[in-house]
Amino acid sequence: MQQPAAYGYHPVTGLPYSHKTKLAAGLLSIFFGYFGAGRFYAGHTGLGFAMLIVNIVLTVISLGMWLFVAWIWPVIDGIVLLAGEPKDKNGLPLR
Repeated sequence: MQQPAAYGYHPVTGLPYSHKTKLAAGLLSIFFGYFGAGRFYAGHTGLGFAMLIVNIVLTVISLGMWLFVAWIWPVIDGIVLLAGEPKDKNGLPLR
């Protein structure tokens, strides 16, 4: 017998939904994605650190010029989080 999930089950996979939301992850990525906030929220610390390190290193190397294009990666990542089927660190779909 399956335990009841707090937020229900994904209709296709049958996996229980994560307690984290796609909306929060996507908006964090769009507004604070330079720091990897959306990925840290979803539990993907490796990708969050990669975003943070790449943006800091490229900003330092380019003497700040990178800041003009650094928004591209987080905005695209935020759109992917909002429109896709992202999962948290445990492999559960974000609700």
